Amino acid sequence: MDHEHHHAGVEQQDGRALTRSAISATAHCLTGCAIGEVLGMVIGTALGWGDLATIVLAIALAFLFGYSLTIVPVLRAGVGLGAAIGVAFAADTLSITVMEIVDNLFMVLIPGAMDAGLTSWLFWLSLAAALAIAFVLTVPVNRVLISRGKGHAVVHQYH
Repeated sequence: MDHEHHHAGVEQQDGRALTRSAISATAHCLTGCAIGEVLGMVIGTALGWGDLATIVLAIALAFLFGYSLTIVPVLRAGVGLGAAIGVAFAADTLSITVMEIVDNLFMVLIPGAMDAGLTSWLFWLSLAAALAIAFVLTVPVNRVLISRGKGHAVVHQYH
């Protein structure tokens, strides 16, 4: 195999590994975001809050749970709390931000989704679809971050 073809094969393989890392990082982010998002939507909806208050709570909880899922393993690796928080902010902030913008925008744009109530299939299907779309749109963001040594790339040394 000549050098040019070998180089293209290595780049393709590296590209696939980068994409797998981005998917893994996004799945990690989605876990924390989904816990916070669902909890926030459930609490806000159950208490009869308006859309804005419910979304603010959902976003706050998404960041809290998203960061927590990164901080805890970094703490277990022996890193101090301040440094662990810094790692989580560096690793997760852009990913969570993109995910939250996309999924909350989607929820607001689906007619009746925010007002549907917790027993409504419209509420739950809309929320599931919002999180799925947010996942798909956040993978490329994480791929770019990881390729530049940013985002979840900063966490890998602690695993």
